[in-house]
Amino acid sequence: MGSVLDSTTVISAERTRQTAVQLISGIQKSIGDQPVVLSAIAYTELLLGLRRESEPLRLQRREAFFESLIQFAPVEPYTAEIAELAGRLGGEQAKLGINIPFSDLLIGATALSLGYSVLTANLRHFRLIPGLHVIPFSLSA
Repeated sequence: MGSVLDSTTVISAERTRQTAVQLISGIQKSIGDQPVVLSAIAYTELLLGLRRESEPLRLQRREAFFESLIQFAPVEPYTAEIAELAGRLGGEQAKLGINIPFSDLLIGATALSLGYSVLTANLRHFRLIPGLHVIPFSLSA
Protein backbone atom coordinates (compact mmCIF):
# COMPACT_ATOMS: atom_id res chain seq x y z
CA MET A 1 0.00 0.00 0.00
CA GLY A 2 1.09 3.57 -0.57
CA SER A 3 -0.18 7.00 0.38
CA VAL A 4 -1.62 9.95 -1.48
CA LEU A 5 -0.61 13.26 0.05
CA ASP A 6 -3.35 15.76 0.64
CA SER A 7 -2.35 19.37 0.07
CA THR A 8 -2.62 20.00 3.84
CA THR A 9 0.43 17.80 4.42
CA VAL A 10 2.52 19.62 1.87
CA ILE A 11 1.42 23.08 2.97
CA SER A 12 2.22 22.31 6.62
CA ALA A 13 5.71 21.11 5.74
CA GLU A 14 6.42 23.97 3.37
CA ARG A 15 5.24 26.60 5.87
CA THR A 16 7.58 25.23 8.52
CA ARG A 17 10.44 25.31 6.02
CA GLN A 18 10.93 21.57 5.81
CA THR A 19 12.51 20.38 2.61
CA ALA A 20 10.68 17.91 0.39
CA VAL A 21 13.27 15.31 1.40
CA GLN A 22 12.54 15.93 5.09
CA LEU A 23 8.79 15.66 4.47
CA ILE A 24 9.00 12.38 2.55
CA SER A 25 11.59 10.95 4.93
CA GLY A 26 9.39 11.76 7.92
CA ILE A 27 6.38 10.21 6.24
CA GLN A 28 8.26 7.04 5.38
CA LYS A 29 9.53 6.76 8.96
CA SER A 30 5.91 6.86 10.05
CA ILE A 31 4.27 4.60 7.43
CA GLY A 32 7.22 2.56 6.23
CA ASP A 33 8.96 2.43 2.89
CA GLN A 34 5.85 2.76 0.73
CA PRO A 35 5.15 4.79 -2.37
CA VAL A 36 4.04 8.37 -1.75
CA VAL A 37 2.27 10.30 -4.50
CA LEU A 38 0.33 13.50 -5.09
CA SER A 39 -2.98 13.44 -6.87
CA ALA A 40 -3.30 15.80 -9.82
CA ILE A 41 -6.05 17.53 -7.83
CA ALA A 42 -3.87 18.21 -4.77
CA TYR A 43 -1.07 19.34 -7.07
CA THR A 44 -3.47 21.80 -8.67
CA GLU A 45 -4.45 23.12 -5.24
CA LEU A 46 -0.79 23.61 -4.40
CA LEU A 47 -0.05 25.38 -7.68
CA LEU A 48 -3.02 27.70 -7.20
CA GLY A 49 -1.59 28.75 -3.86
CA LEU A 50 1.89 29.09 -5.31
CA ARG A 51 0.75 31.34 -8.16
CA ARG A 52 -0.95 33.65 -5.67
CA GLU A 53 2.42 34.33 -4.03
CA SER A 54 3.47 37.92 -4.65
CA GLU A 55 6.76 38.10 -2.73
CA PRO A 56 9.57 37.15 -5.18
CA LEU A 57 11.94 35.44 -2.72
CA ARG A 58 9.14 33.44 -1.12
CA LEU A 59 7.87 32.49 -4.59
CA GLN A 60 11.32 31.25 -5.57
CA ARG A 61 11.65 29.19 -2.36
CA ARG A 62 8.18 27.70 -2.76
CA GLU A 63 8.76 26.84 -6.44
CA ALA A 64 11.98 25.03 -5.51
CA PHE A 65 10.14 23.11 -2.77
CA PHE A 66 7.37 21.94 -5.13
CA GLU A 67 9.79 21.04 -7.92
CA SER A 68 11.76 18.94 -5.46
CA LEU A 69 8.62 17.38 -4.02
CA ILE A 70 7.45 15.87 -7.29
CA GLN A 71 10.80 14.12 -7.61
CA PHE A 72 9.89 12.14 -4.48
CA ALA A 73 6.10 12.14 -4.74
CA PRO A 74 5.13 11.92 -8.41
CA VAL A 75 1.80 13.33 -9.57
CA GLU A 76 -0.89 10.72 -10.25
CA PRO A 77 -3.11 11.76 -13.17
CA TYR A 78 -6.86 12.25 -12.91
CA THR A 79 -8.44 9.54 -15.04
CA ALA A 80 -11.90 8.52 -16.24
CA GLU A 81 -11.79 5.63 -13.74
CA ILE A 82 -11.21 8.08 -10.89
CA ALA A 83 -13.97 10.36 -12.19
CA GLU A 84 -16.44 7.46 -12.27
CA LEU A 85 -15.48 6.34 -8.77
CA ALA A 86 -15.75 9.89 -7.40
CA GLY A 87 -19.11 10.38 -9.07
CA ARG A 88 -20.48 7.15 -7.65
CA LEU A 89 -19.15 7.72 -4.13
CA GLY A 90 -20.14 11.38 -4.02
CA GLY A 91 -23.61 10.63 -5.32
CA GLU A 92 -24.17 7.77 -2.89
CA GLN A 93 -23.03 9.88 0.04
CA ALA A 94 -25.15 12.86 -1.07
CA LYS A 95 -28.25 10.62 -1.07
CA LEU A 96 -27.48 9.98 2.60
CA GLY A 97 -27.17 13.72 3.28
CA ILE A 98 -23.36 13.56 3.43
CA ASN A 99 -21.66 16.15 1.27
CA ILE A 100 -17.95 15.73 0.65
CA PRO A 101 -16.02 18.78 -0.62
CA PHE A 102 -15.35 18.21 -4.31
CA SER A 103 -11.54 18.36 -4.31
CA ASP A 104 -11.35 16.04 -1.29
CA LEU A 105 -13.71 13.60 -3.01
CA LEU A 106 -11.42 13.55 -6.08
CA ILE A 107 -8.26 13.10 -3.98
CA GLY A 108 -9.93 10.31 -2.01
CA ALA A 109 -11.11 8.61 -5.20
CA THR A 110 -7.54 8.78 -6.52
CA ALA A 111 -6.30 7.00 -3.40
CA LEU A 112 -9.03 4.36 -3.60
CA SER A 113 -8.34 3.70 -7.27
CA LEU A 114 -4.68 3.02 -6.42
CA GLY A 115 -5.45 1.00 -3.28
CA TYR A 116 -3.63 3.69 -1.26
CA SER A 117 -4.33 5.65 1.92
CA VAL A 118 -4.69 9.42 2.16
CA LEU A 119 -2.23 11.21 4.42
CA THR A 120 -3.91 14.39 5.64
CA ALA A 121 -4.41 16.92 8.39
CA ASN A 122 -8.03 17.20 7.16
CA LEU A 123 -9.48 14.09 8.76
CA ARG A 124 -13.06 15.35 8.87
CA HIS A 125 -13.63 15.42 5.11
CA PHE A 126 -11.70 12.32 4.12
CA ARG A 127 -13.36 10.17 6.77
CA LEU A 128 -16.65 10.76 4.93
CA ILE A 129 -15.43 8.62 2.02
CA PRO A 130 -16.44 4.98 2.46
CA GLY A 131 -13.61 2.46 2.28
CA LEU A 132 -10.85 5.07 2.34
CA HIS A 133 -8.01 4.51 4.79
CA VAL A 134 -7.07 7.88 6.27
CA ILE A 135 -3.74 8.48 8.00
CA PRO A 136 -3.58 11.55 10.26
CA PHE A 137 -0.69 13.86 9.43
CA SER A 138 1.30 15.85 11.91
CA LEU A 139 4.66 17.52 11.47
CA SER A 140 6.20 14.82 13.63
CA ALA A 141 5.17 12.26 10.94
